[in-house]
Amino acid sequence: MKTHILERTQIVRRPLAETFDFFVDPRNLKRLTPEYLAFKFLEPPPAQLQTGSAIDYQIRLYGVPIHWRTRIELLDAPKKFVDVQEKGPYALWRHRHTFSDAGHNRTEVKDFVEYALPLWPLGEVAYYLLVARSLKQIFDYRERELAAIIAAESRGTLTD
Repeated sequence: MKTHILERTQIVRRPLAETFDFFVDPRNLKRLTPEYLAFKFLEPPPAQLQTGSAIDYQIRLYGVPIHWRTRIELLDAPKKFVDVQEKGPYALWRHRHTFSDAGHNRTEVKDFVEYALPLWPLGEVAYYLLVARSLKQIFDYRERELAAIIAAESRGTLTD
């Protein structure tokens, strides 16, 4: 099984605690997911994530509905949380989110995703043809959408 790494960094124009609270509200997972993935919760999500919380949802990958279950492996407010895929399309998916004060009411958000595709070595063909580009597009969308949410809610807070 070959492991791949995706790393992203974004500056959010909101204070650290507010930004962290936005990311640990599971409802915002849907807000930050591209519409073409047809995200929907399969079970009501917890009001706020904590270590051990699970989220069951469905997305459509290349037109195929996929049941995805994420469990919060670690939550250390307001510094980081780690989610792992328990059920879904990957052989391995471990996503570490870290948050740090960037000064002037801004937060640096870093994503570090370690993932592997199933069906080695066929999964590697899919990686080069589809997956790497698709993940980049999803994280690009998330970055744009978060900036738009902040702009639209500039008078309030992210968690209003």
